[in-house]
Parts: sequence; C-alpha cells; structure tokens
Amino acid sequence: MYNIYPSNFEQKIGFDQIRIMLEKRCLSHLGRELCREFGFMKVHKTIKTALFETNEFLSILQGDREFPSINFGDIRPALHKAKIEGTFVDESELFELKKSLESVRGVVNFFKNSEPEDFKSLKDVIKEIEIFPFIYQRIDDILTKHGKIKDHASAELSRIRREIIIRQSSVSKTMNSILRRMQKDGYVDSDVSVSMRDGRAVIPISASHKRKIKGIVHDESATGKTAYIEPSEIVETNNAIRELEYAERREVIRILTEFTDSIRPYVDSLLNSHTILGTIDFIRAKAVFAKDTECVLPRLKQYPIMKWHKARHLVLESNLRKEGRKIVPLDICLDRKGRILLISGPNAGGKSVCLKSAGLIQYMIQTGMLAPMDSESHIGVFDGIFVDIGDEQSIDNDLSTYSSHLTNMKYFLRNTTENSLILIDEFGSGTEPMLGGAIAESVLNTLNKQKVYGVITTHYTNLKHFASSCDGIENGAMLYDSHKMEPLFQLAIGRPGSSFAFEIARKIGLPESILQEATDKLGKDHIDFDKHLREVLRDKRYWENKRTDIRKLEKQLEEMSSKYQHDIKEANKQRKDIIERAKQEADILLKSSNKIIEKTVREIRESQADKEKTRELRKNLSEFKEDVATNTTIHDEKIHRKMKKLQEKESLIKKKVSKQGGQSISSTVRKEEEGISKIKDHKLEIGCGVRIKGQSNVGEVLEIEGNQVIVAFGMLRSVLKLNKIEVVSASTAKKITKNKTLGIINDKISEEKLTFKAEIDIRGERAEDALRKVQQFVDKAITLGEKELRILHGKGSGILRELIRKQLQAEPMVRNVKDAPVQFGGSGISIVTLN
Repeated sequence: MYNIYPSNFEQKIGFDQIRIMLEKRCLSHLGRELCREFGFMKVHKTIKTALFETNEFLSILQGDREFPSINFGDIRPALHKAKIEGTFVDESELFELKKSLESVRGVVNFFKNSEPEDFKSLKDVIKEIEIFPFIYQRIDDILTKHGKIKDHASAELSRIRREIIIRQSSVSKTMNSILRRMQKDGYVDSDVSVSMRDGRAVIPISASHKRKIKGIVHDESATGKTAYIEPSEIVETNNAIRELEYAERREVIRILTEFTDSIRPYVDSLLNSHTILGTIDFIRAKAVFAKDTECVLPRLKQYPIMKWHKARHLVLESNLRKEGRKIVPLDICLDRKGRILLISGPNAGGKSVCLKSAGLIQYMIQTGMLAPMDSESHIGVFDGIFVDIGDEQSIDNDLSTYSSHLTNMKYFLRNTTENSLILIDEFGSGTEPMLGGAIAESVLNTLNKQKVYGVITTHYTNLKHFASSCDGIENGAMLYDSHKMEPLFQLAIGRPGSSFAFEIARKIGLPESILQEATDKLGKDHIDFDKHLREVLRDKRYWENKRTDIRKLEKQLEEMSSKYQHDIKEANKQRKDIIERAKQEADILLKSSNKIIEKTVREIRESQADKEKTRELRKNLSEFKEDVATNTTIHDEKIHRKMKKLQEKESLIKKKVSKQGGQSISSTVRKEEEGISKIKDHKLEIGCGVRIKGQSNVGEVLEIEGNQVIVAFGMLRSVLKLNKIEVVSASTAKKITKNKTLGIINDKISEEKLTFKAEIDIRGERAEDALRKVQQFVDKAITLGEKELRILHGKGSGILRELIRKQLQAEPMVRNVKDAPVQFGGSGISIVTLN
C-alpha cells in the first residue's frame, strides 16, 4: 500500500512549489539533491528528530553566533576516481576538497564551542563526521588560497619555475631590443607591442617587411597584411621554456598523484563527511525557509490529530503577497470525536484552499519541515494521505471525470486505515446530483465506519444532513458576507454552509423571472431550508458580535473600576497629607496666637486699667484675628502660586543648563557668597529671603518678633534668633537655587560617565528594535561627550548593518562610520566617530 496517493499528490497540494523554494536556499549540490529526494515519513520518532534538527538550526539563525559558511562543490566524482590506482585529482578538484574540509572543520568547531545541552539533535547528525587535519594541512602545503599549485609544493617544481622565469625574462629583454630596432628602422609602427601565439613571443610586422627579420612565421592576420614572427635569436630560448613547461606539468602530476595515493585509504570516510555536510546544508535550507516564511515547531503528537491555529498555505500566501494582498489564516480541528470535517459554502469561498492547506501542512510536517501556524497548535502523525482533487479524466484509460472519482473512492475504501487522512474535493460531483449524492453518502458512511480522518468539501444538502446526525463527522462552513456578497475565507466548524446560489445569481444579474422559475421547480422546502440556514448563521454571527461587544465593555468597566480605585487611594493619600500640613500650620498659628494674646494681656495689666490703652490693645487683637482668618482663606492660592513659580524656575534651569554646564559650581557659589557678604546690612522684613549663617538653604521670613523671626524653609517652619541668620537678596536667592540644581545635574552627568560603556551589542535584534536602541545609545553618548563608539551588529546578510549606517549618516553629530579592523571584527562591527 502506498502512503501517499495519487502519484501527482505533491503537485495537487502545492508541495512541488515548496521544493523549488527550498532548493533555492541550499548552498551545495548535495543539499539540492536532498531537497529533490526527501519525502513522506510515518514513524513518529523519525519525524520528531527531523523537526528538532530544523528547529535547532532555526534557533541558530535567530541567535547571536553566526554559523560558519558552507561553501563547497560536489567532490564525490573526484573521490570515486581517487579509489582507482594510478589516477589523481586535479587542481580544481583538490581545491573543492579543501573547501569541503574547511566547511567540515567550521561546523564541528561551532558545535564543539556550544553549551553541552544545546543542539543535541544536530550534534547527533555530525557525531560521525571527521575533519582530517593532516589531509587539510597537506592540501594547504600544495595549493595557494586561489587553488593553484604553490611554487614550493616540491623542490623540483620550485627549481623549474625559477628557471622558467629567468628564461622568460631573457626572452622579454631580447624581444624588446629587437622591437625597438625594428621600430627605429621603420619596419614596425611605434605603437606595436610584443604578442603571444601558441605560447610563444612574436612581433607583429607588416607582410611587406616580414623578410627584413629572420625568424619563424607563426600566424597571419585575417587580411594577410600582418605577420607574426618569432625572431631567430629567441627560438632556442623559447624551445627551452616549452620543455621546462612540460617538465613543470609532469612534476605537478607527480605531486597530485602522490597526494591522491596518500588519501586513497580515507576516501570512504571523506565521502561520509561530505555527505553529512550536505545533510547539514539541507537542514540549514529548511531552517532558512522556516525563518523566511515564519514557520514554527507545533506540538507534535504520536496519534492522528489536527488542532491548528492560524494555519497558512505558503504557496497561496506567496502569490497573494505579489498582488499586495494578505492571506486569511485558517483554524481547523480534527480529533477522535470529529474525525471527518465536511466543509460546505459558496463557490470561490475558500473550500478548496482549506482542503489543500490541510494536505500541504500535514505533508510538510511529515517530511520534517516546520509548519506555518501558531506554535500552540497540535499536529499528529498519519500513516498515509489520500487525495481526490481536480479532474482526473483520461482518454487512455477511458475514464470520465466521475469515473476517475469513483476509482479514487474504491482505492480509498480498500487502502485507508483508522490512522489515514483523506482529502476529497467536491465530493459526489460529476454525475446526476440525486444519484451522485446518494453514492457519496454511502461512501462517506463507510469511510466513517473505518474511522479514517478527513477533510471533504461538498455542495450536496443530503451530505450536510447526514453529517449533522452522524457521530464522527462535523459540518463546517466557509463564511460569506451576504450584504457585500463576497467571501470571508473563514472556516466555522459546527454548522453547514449555504451555497448562496440564488444570491450570487442575483448579484451577477440573472433575470428574476428565471430565478422564480428555478424556485418553483426546486420546491419551497429546499429553498426554505437554505434560507433558514442562512438566517441561523446570520443570527449566530449577530450574537457572536454581541458577545464580543459585551466582553469589550466588561474589559473597559474593569479598567475604569481599577482606575477609580487608584484615584480614590491617591485622593485619600492627598487628603491625609493636606490634613497633616494643616495640623502643622495650625500648631504654628496657635503658638503665634498664644504669644500675641499673652502679650496683650500683659500690656493691659501693665497699663493698670487705662481704658484708652485697653481699647487700643483689644482693637489690635481683633485685627490679628481677622488677619488669621484671611491668611487661612488664601492659603490654597498661595500654595498654587508657589508651585507655579517652582515650575517656572525648573523650566528656566533646564533651558540654561547646557549654557552653564561647563561652569564650575564651586566658583559660582563663591561668587554668591561674595554677593551675600555685600548685603549683610540689607533691611530685614517679612517676605524677604534669609539663610542660616554657614548654610546655603534660603528661606522666607514669615514673622518678626523682637530678636526672633519665623522662617519657612519649604514646608518646614523654624523660629530663629536674629544673630543666627543673614539677609539674602531675591536675585541672589534665585541664583543659589539654580546653582544647586546645576550641581545636582552635573553630579548626575558625572555618575553617568563613570558607568557608560561606549559599546552596544544588537546582534539578533529585530531591525526596528535595533534602530531604536542605537539611536538612544548615540543620543546618550552625545550628551556625555563621548567621541568614539562601537556597534556590534554581526555580518549576516548585511541588511542590519546598512540600515544602522543609513540612520547614523543622517545624524548631524556623527562625523564618520567605518568597519572595525579585520582582526577586531571587520564588517561585523561599526566604529562611530562623533563630533
């Protein structure tokens, strides 16, 4: 029994296009061969291993470390030839072998330098690979970096090549001398130079003068006007050079033969390492494809199951992207309760795409490729996939369209098992609907009894009825917007879909009389069924939208409730703070009031009941009470004004920080000290600025009483003696406050300079995040006065480096951007010089 049916299965579901996309991402001939040869697997362990290998390589591509280059040709023919005694590998084949061994060494070292628990599946792939350091060293002794035999590959070869150079130099001198003489005699034009014919140096001379020079004519021009003559003076030397070149070739062959003899015992091991390297290239190509198409590793199960979220048909997605359109992801579910999904809906509504997506993605997983879906999806393993899609009629086999469908159904009934997946498009079509529908229902019933899994599309009403009443089969509908009369390409499981035949006919413009006649012929019950079905779907969609709206409202209410709770807590906190401040101010006011009252009582007593004096004192006490009431009323306005002044000061400080950033704070403070010393005798009054002697904090005088004053330092009020304070002018007080702020800012900048690193690593970042981080990094460096920065972005394809450099070149403070020296990272690191 075949696991895949029919023979053109891959073409029907679109996997032939996936192979082409995958092959383009291979770097080696062997990798491309594997792309053409790999296929369907049904053993869970084998599939899991292949998926883990691809997923591990995907993590390498998304990580910080760059995987070594895999760059080599197909060396298998050369190695097979080397098995035969007396043969040798030529220079080009030897060079390819060298590149293969370099790739092998790079791959082995990459995994050797990784953490022990990382890339376990890939390490199993290369566990039998050998690097052959002695063979590589011998090739390195023989070949240059350009793949040519070195002069010092042997002592004899070195001697021969030195002799050739000496003789060629002699020929060159002689030829130049002869040429100058011929030019002087007028036999040769002044712009003529020495040429080569058959590897021998010749002089182009006019045919009319060719007898003026002794030598051998080697060639003539097409017109016969120019003869190419080898002067007799150099014939012997050229003969000697030719003999030396033959000797050189014999020595090269001897070296290559000797080398081939030395590697003959290791040919099989070399072939094995080369094959493993091709396998790594194939796995890499699958990982690159997964990265480019956003494929992931879903949750793989040993039993048949499909619980897919946001699945995409990659070939369709690629075609839609070229048209500037986006694919609609698919959600599909097949499990033991609902093994067969019967999809119905309008034509061009996406039924066949859904069917092919199921086949393509399942096939991709069972060939070891990652899947285009959400990583939380569940995907199982089937022992075979059977497809009946499209028209398979054949003149050779005398098969009509319907006959070919029946042939496929017969094959399915005989060869499927309870772990098989069947995909049938337009089930029962191709013949008279009543008879075709009846046969299709019987076939579907038998397949269901065999407990196969499947996705089937149909328009037949009897199949929809059958699915709704049969265990193991679920109805599914491709949604359609009946108002806009266009498909939504969304699959809804659990209900059948309407074909919208009459609605589509009306949209096209078919006469209403024809539609009415069709309604009469079809029967009202059938039309009503389709109508009621659409109404159910419409009502369901309405209530689903309502439920979505209610969920949104509930979420908004929760957010508003949370916000109000937070605001209430903040209000209570502010209320407590206000009450606490009010208590403190009340205590200060009470103390001041008690002092005034005590003083008034004392003066009344001392006046010995002088009525006029008593009246005056009582009047002063009343005025004091009124002042207290007024001050209490305007307290909030006073606080608001002070806050506004503070904000204005802060804004002014920010504007002037850059201008005074380099000024020494200590020298500025000394200037303010001098300014204060000059106004020590300034008049002390309520509202003026003062400070405690020896300190810099400036306060405001609230009250003067004898030799004591009440001073407010922010929210703190203090009673101080006059000899403990000194008056500060308003302008000086502002400067001191400003310079204190500047000092804090400069201290902060100094602290930032100590901790700032002039290097940032953005390898593995998405382009948008990387550009944002680089901009923040450069801005901070400019603020701190840095002059040179290092940006580690890696080499990769060079796209990230170009984006970053384009952004930096638009920055006016950037003077220059260049690659780091080769020994320090080369093009993987950008050195940025700031103005």
